[in-house]
Parts: sequence; structure tokens; C-alpha cells
Amino acid sequence: MAERLEAKYRGGAALASRKIEYGEDDDPAEICYRRGWTDGLPVTPPTDTRVMRMLAGTTRRPDEVIGKIPPYLGPCTVEKVAINAVMAGCKPEYMPVLLAALEAALEPVFTLHGVLATTYFSSPVIIVNGPVARKIGMNSGLNALGPGNRANATIGRALNLIVQNVGGGRPGEADRATLGAPSKYTLCFAEDESDPEWEPLSVARGFPRAASTVTLFQGHGVEAFVDQKSRTAEGLTRSLAMSLVKIGHPKLTQSARAILVLSPEHYAIYREAGWDRKRIERALYEATIRPGKEILAGLDGVGEGVPASRAGERVPKFHEDGLMVVRAGGKAGLFSAILPGWLAGRNRLELQPVTKEIRDQ
Repeated sequence: MAERLEAKYRGGAALASRKIEYGEDDDPAEICYRRGWTDGLPVTPPTDTRVMRMLAGTTRRPDEVIGKIPPYLGPCTVEKVAINAVMAGCKPEYMPVLLAALEAALEPVFTLHGVLATTYFSSPVIIVNGPVARKIGMNSGLNALGPGNRANATIGRALNLIVQNVGGGRPGEADRATLGAPSKYTLCFAEDESDPEWEPLSVARGFPRAASTVTLFQGHGVEAFVDQKSRTAEGLTRSLAMSLVKIGHPKLTQSARAILVLSPEHYAIYREAGWDRKRIERALYEATIRPGKEILAGLDGVGEGVPASRAGERVPKFHEDGLMVVRAGGKAGLFSAILPGWLAGRNRLELQPVTKEIRDQ
């Protein structure tokens, strides 16, 4: 009621964004389609009341500029974020997470313009850690990478809508993906932090355990990993390596990062062996190093591969910091997931995942 009264009596003074007038017989949802404001799925029309309700989810001023959104560098205010959050179906309490995700995406090393405009499959992948994930009811368990949870679905969708509607990054125009991926709608989930012995991703990236964070990764997904028979940490690592080396192409090396989403049953094998995050990530890095002579360009008539000059080397699939492990998923099923990164990851210092603390909550 408060937002409704404010919209009625303050009118245009309450919000700065341009108003779109429509007739009594017009369908607001269809207007959004005609104006190109959707991602192909229906959006919630951003009325004054809905936008002001969304703005109540943050203490930041509506006119505060978060940054310029590529590709066309449209200035994005907190109000514009709220408008797209309404369209995506967010709740007001998601605003702090969405704002932190947008700030992470605008860090130069995230290279949002490149992620958008590449012909590859990539899009922002959002991983949430800390108390905020529980506070807003995010899913880190069954179907964490799929549908069914409002926060997971709409936070990632809102970020992609901001890039499209504020930055002008529309599919088929600035977005030049050859095929695209479902993750261009949304790929957002929380890490399972139920095991106190596990070091969460946020802690591994330098934040205190009590902090709430978002980590943005330039990737896509999801590639299935199945191993229902390995029962030792060493065997599971070798098995995982067989799938990890296939990212992009089996003979491509140090061209992309990857996230391994480790399911509870696969994690239990490592936990029983006493392996922590650092040991798992290091073992996977070492297990994906291969003799150069086996992945030469032209070998077996396949043009892809490393040059002949590297035949005598041991060639890593990833850079040493190129693998991140995250825990998520249901407690039944010896299945994990691989989220491959953008191939521009070969420029490892210029293209990196970004983690931001969520302060406004």
C-alpha cells in the first residue's frame, strides 16, 4: 500500500526513468515483447508501484550510477537495476545480491563486453556464498543448476536483462554467439556450505567465512560427469580428469578455465580420504597434464592441437589457477557437473573470475 500511494501521489517525481504510455486495451506484456525488452520469455511489466517496492530492497539511492553497461556503455542507475529486477521476477530482498553481481561484472578483468560479444557460448555464471544465500532462500541442493528456485532463476536473469536493456547487448546484434547456451537466460546458484570442514569458494578467494559474496565466472553449462564406480580419491581424480581435458576440444590447452560442481556423493569420497579444496584442485590440475606428443596439431588427421615444438613437453590443460571447485547438488546420485569457461581464458591475467562482497543487506 505504501508503494501504491507513493506511485499515485508522487507520480513522475518518484522515478526518473522514461515512462511508456499505453492504451487501456493494450497488453503490457506484449508491449515489452514489441519493444525488445524480453529475453524471449515473458517479463513482469515494471509499473511504478513494482519498481518502488523493488527499490525498498536496498538502501542505495535510486539515482546512484553503478556503471556503464557494455556494449554501448549505457549508464545504469540503481533504479534501472530495479526495473530489470522487476521484469526478471526478483523479490526486493534479492537487490543487494544483484547489485553486487553487476559491480563484479563491470570489473575490467571480467571483460563483460567480450563475454557478451564473443561468438562462443559464454555468459555470466553467478555463485553466491555466505549467510545471504540462506536469507533469501537460494538453492544449493537438489536441482541447484536447474529450475524451481526463484532466487536462482531471477537474479541471473536480471543481470542478463540489464546487459540487454541498458547496455544494448541484444542477441543477434551485439551478442554474436554462434549457438548461444541456456545459461544466457540464467545460471546462478549457491554453494553448499553445510560441511564446516569444507572451505567455501568465498574463503578460498580471500573473504572471511561470515561474509556474503557473489563470484562471477565467464562460462556456460552444464556438462555432465558420471562416475558411479570409483571409490578412492585418486581414482575419482583420474576419472574427472578424463572429462576435464575434453573442454572445448581434447587437444586445446590453457585456453579456458573451468568450474567443477562437486556433488555430495562425489565429495564424500574426497572427504573420507581427508582431501580438502586445495588438494582436490591441485590433484585435478596435475591429472590433466599430458605429453605434448599425444596432442600435436595434425595428429591423426585432426588439425587442432599444440605445435610440434612442444612434442617433448608435459602440457597442462589449465593454468595453475584455472580450476575452481564448488560444492552443490542433491545427496543422491554419483553425478557432478563441469561448467566450462570462455576460450579467451588463455589471457589469464586479463580475464579472471571476480568475487565481490555483498554489503547492502
